[in-house]
Amino acid sequence: MATRLRITQKRSAIGRHRRQKRTLEALGIRRLHHSAVHNDTPQIQGMIARVGHLVEVETITTEDE
Repeated sequence: MATRLRITQKRSAIGRHRRQKRTLEALGIRRLHHSAVHNDTPQIQGMIARVGHLVEVETITTEDE
């Protein structure tokens, strides 16, 4: 089974540090309530830790065929 994460922006990036804004862009999140789905990797977990106060994370479990 592969674990995937759905990351949704819940708080605005206005007035945040440039590093946090660029992390959201790197995750593929463009605006409020926009979601992106990524594999659960250490790199993605690090990005989530940096902007965890701005996003909501859901775990999606799918079965590999």
